Amino acid sequence: MIKLPVYDKNGKQVETLDIDEALLGDEVRPHLLKQAYVMFHANRRQGSARTRGRSGVEGSTRKLYRQKGTGNARAGASRTNIRRGGGVAFAKTKKREEFRLRMPRKMRRLANRNALLAKLVDDEVKCFTDLDFEAPRTRDLKELLDAVGINRTCLLAVHPDNRNAALSARNLPDVDSIRIRQLNAFDLLNHRFLVTDKASLQSFLDGTAFSGDGKGDE
Repeated sequence: MIKLPVYDKNGKQVETLDIDEALLGDEVRPHLLKQAYVMFHANRRQGSARTRGRSGVEGSTRKLYRQKGTGNARAGASRTNIRRGGGVAFAKTKKREEFRLRMPRKMRRLANRNALLAKLVDDEVKCFTDLDFEAPRTRDLKELLDAVGINRTCLLAVHPDNRNAALSARNLPDVDSIRIRQLNAFDLLNHRFLVTDKASLQSFLDGTAFSGDGKGDE
């Protein structure tokens, strides 16, 4: 049983939240996390990388100088691949449409929860009693993060109705916000800390966070 400290907005521990490791896969599984990370990363690729061949670059087709008598090596147009600014010899011309990888739904769900377990084991989850703000204000969120010693990249996971917290994080360069039902292994592993509130974390653990519009990855 993992005992997660729960802080108030002043950074003082007020209670602990007991989390059963069995809900998150019992133990950290590096191979599963690697497979899930590669899948998420591949699925975000656009597949739009292109290079230009000789016909795609700008330049004249005129022969640079006469074939013989100059003492130089033979040379044709300026758009050949051996010249600066010329075309690429084996240009990428066709768009690859499909980079997507797939995992079974149960494996994907387990990977998302296992990534959370890895954060809990490394003491990189900061849970607060609530993250309610009267109005969006970056300074209030920055003071809250400083109170618990967050000095690296941070992922803020909150309920969809908590717009003030999400808007308060927009101007912080190392803080990204996400809806709690969209929490996934890729975003968890790409950030050092996870910041959430007790109610949101509990809804993720018991599965009630995914009973809304069905857009979560669980």
